[in-house]
Formats: sequence, C-alpha cells, structure tokens
Amino acid sequence: MKFETAIPAYLADDFSMYLENMESLNDPENPDLLTNYLKVLSAQLASNSSVFTGLVDQLAMAITRSVRIDSKNLAKLDVTEQPQWADIKPFVGVHADARATITQLMEHSEDDLKTAVLIVHFYNTYDATPLPSLPEDVEVNDDPEGPYETYGYDE
Repeated sequence: MKFETAIPAYLADDFSMYLENMESLNDPENPDLLTNYLKVLSAQLASNSSVFTGLVDQLAMAITRSVRIDSKNLAKLDVTEQPQWADIKPFVGVHADARATITQLMEHSEDDLKTAVLIVHFYNTYDATPLPSLPEDVEVNDDPEGPYETYGYDE
C-alpha cells in the first residue's frame, strides 16, 4: 500500500535516518541481515524500555515488527502538525509479545513512541520511486525573471 504522502517537517530528520538504515540493511545478498538486526533491537528494547531514549529512528526500527499500523485510516488524520499520542493510538495494534514494552513506552516515553509509530507509518506508505528526469535535449531555464519554458508544447 503506497500513498503519495509528504513527510512532515517534524519527522524529516528521524525518518531520513530510519529510511537510510532500513535500505542499507535490506541487502539482497544477505536477506537475513535486516531481520536479524530488527530482532536484536527488539530484544534490547524488551530488556530496557529506555534504551533508545533520544534515538527515535532506532526505536522505530525496534518496534517495526511489534506494531501493526492501520495506515489506510491513519493517512486520513492530519499529521502536518504533531498529533497527540491519543490521536495515533487507535490506529496501532501491538503484538502480544510486545505489549508490556509498549505499555512502558507509553508511560515513560510517549512522545518518542508516537514519533516512532509515525515514522513506521510513513515508511510503510513511502514511495521511493525517483521522479523522472527531464529529457537531455530540454534546456532548463534557471532565470527566475524569464518566461516559463514551453518544452515544445505551445509551438
């Protein structure tokens, strides 16, 4: 499920780090690398719920396999400004094995948990397909005062 969704400014840095980590660990030559890394992070989080305090991208990775996000309905919520956890919580399901850890996060690190859930949501709906580039025979007019280029359409 891919939506065309802009990443809100308050998530941009953490989302960028999360995306970079997920893509670098998703290695076709070593398909278990990402899975094993996520298991290690999840185990660290289970043993100490404050281990990723201030490392929201790592927290997001640690909970990736433990939460199920209703991204279809969460996408209807306006998250251009930071929502409250109470706004996000109805769209989050938690695996039975992770409930105690997520409950501790809700009690002690609610904002980090909310941000981590939003990062996972945006990652799940993120389309990394690059925009097509201009054809090589098209000249780009960088003059902000000049008229718009027609690229042959108005001729």
